[in-house]
Amino acid sequence: MNDSAPRRARVRAPELIGKGGWLNTGGKQYSLADLRGRIVVLDFWTSTTE
Repeated sequence: MNDSAPRRARVRAPELIGKGGWLNTGGKQYSLADLRGRIVVLDFWTSTTE
C-alpha cells in the first residue's frame, strides 16, 4: 500500500525582473540559474509616499 501523496508537476519560476535591482549583492545581478541548488530568502517590500 502506498500512503504517500501524489506527485505534483514541477512549476518553473519566472526570472525576477525589476527596476531597483538586487540589494546587498555588491552590485551583482543574479539569475535563477545562478541560485539553483541554494537556499534563497526573498523579502519583498515597497514604500510609498502619500
